[in-house]
Amino acid sequence: MTKICFHPILLMSEKRSKPPHITPGPKEAQASCDMGLFFIKSEKIAILIDGAFLKNKLRKKLRRYPEAKDIVDHCHSLLNSENLKASELFRIYYYDALPFEKAVVNPIDGKRILLIQKDYVRSGKKLIQKLELTPNFAIRKGIAVNRGWKLGSQALKSISKGKNTLNPENIIPDIQQKSVDLKIGLDIAWLSVKHIVDAILLITGDSDLIPAMKFARREGIKIYLNTLDHSVNRELKVHSDLRIEV
Repeated sequence: MTKICFHPILLMSEKRSKPPHITPGPKEAQASCDMGLFFIKSEKIAILIDGAFLKNKLRKKLRRYPEAKDIVDHCHSLLNSENLKASELFRIYYYDALPFEKAVVNPIDGKRILLIQKDYVRSGKKLIQKLELTPNFAIRKGIAVNRGWKLGSQALKSISKGKNTLNPENIIPDIQQKSVDLKIGLDIAWLSVKHIVDAILLITGDSDLIPAMKFARREGIKIYLNTLDHSVNRELKVHSDLRIEV
């Protein structure tokens, strides 16, 4: 008798006019040769995205500020990869903070800068707003805080060339995110303890997530890692089951 594969929906054999109505469960995942049927249990997966990390990598690749579509396209590329094309997507979680919009004062010339008028602030806000309305996406927002001022890339280049003159254009606001790593770690724990998914794909390069990754694996959850070929801490690779790059 012709075998029928259910993955993840029931596929009809040419030799059957109508497939039987059967809902595969954990027990049915094992082959039933006597019935002439077999089931392939698809792996349910959640994708957790470190937004700041992915935006930075895509900005270097695309040479422009990434848009919501770029984030979505990257996720689709991963899900269509050889290792994940048979997986069932549960949800994509995107972790980021809305851009810091408050005015800051340059300590060198005393000039007041309205960050809300900056292109990267408008683009960052628009990206998150679009992802909020994207199917199968859930947004987890951290908080952006200003830690003061730091040397910009141009200033560092000047210093490396022996030019020590400091001017207002050499420094930039030191904007940092708070609570993003914590939210990622909590969701990893929640998805694992409740066994909501079989696997978690992390898009990150942050070694602070290693404890959460280790916890998930102890709970029987597979951890996949997408670093976009970024050089990461060796332990991040050690405590993942598979690295997936596209």
